[in-house]
Amino acid sequence: MAESAPQIQYRQELVSEFEEGMSWLRQTTVNEAVIKGNQATFLVGGSGGASAVTRGINGLIPARADSLTQNTATLVEWHDLVRKSRFNIFQSQGDQRRLMQETCRKVLNRRIDQDIVNVMDTASNNLGAAAVMSLSVAAKAMTTLGENEVACEDADKMWAVATPAVRGYLMQISEFNSVDYVDMKFLNGPARRVMRWAGFNWIFHPNLSGVGTASEKCYFFHRDALGSAFDSGEGLNTAIGYDDEQDYSYARCSSFTGAVMLQQTGIVQFLHDASAI
Repeated sequence: MAESAPQIQYRQELVSEFEEGMSWLRQTTVNEAVIKGNQATFLVGGSGGASAVTRGINGLIPARADSLTQNTATLVEWHDLVRKSRFNIFQSQGDQRRLMQETCRKVLNRRIDQDIVNVMDTASNNLGAAAVMSLSVAAKAMTTLGENEVACEDADKMWAVATPAVRGYLMQISEFNSVDYVDMKFLNGPARRVMRWAGFNWIFHPNLSGVGTASEKCYFFHRDALGSAFDSGEGLNTAIGYDDEQDYSYARCSSFTGAVMLQQTGIVQFLHDASAI
């Protein structure tokens, strides 16, 4: 005969799994809502680096054409569908219907960011061999973009997309934390996901290529270097429901998205060495 009869209590409120759940990178690009079709074409126009001219020997001013480049983002349909039978929901711990809705939304938001990351990974300009984050890296990135005639003074459009390891090194840089250089006390309070420092708006993203390795791919860029397109500006298309015939519940999220590089001169890649942190 047992001397005790232990009781197990199962908590009904779900504890969310650690995973990225929103799109951080849409705000860093030129957005276009597609009403109909599977492509969005962005026009990049300028003088093409033309120089001023004087009149010709015939007394006329030589004419020129503007430089016009059309860049196309092709939309691809992405979906995530979760299905559970009524019995599985009935027998399972926690609110399974709410979990279905939340997880499919997270999956699609990660897809939006992955499209943009894939395009950033095609950047042709870089800061050289992998190195740890420092003030000189940020200064070099700003210098490189400035030499490419990027409007670096346009503070709201200058972005740095980096890994959590970069944030770890920034926290150890005196110019990042000292009141002599910054208005906000970055070491006071919670870790910040978005912040402004050294002329860039910083976003720390855990799903960049090579994260956690000796060659994490991070980027400094002007918003006008990247374009992203979405269907009708509605964001995610979601549906939840129940099938009477087959006795199951479902949750589905869908989106039509695409991204494109608009100007290679407006983005620079930084390989970050995170092996020591």
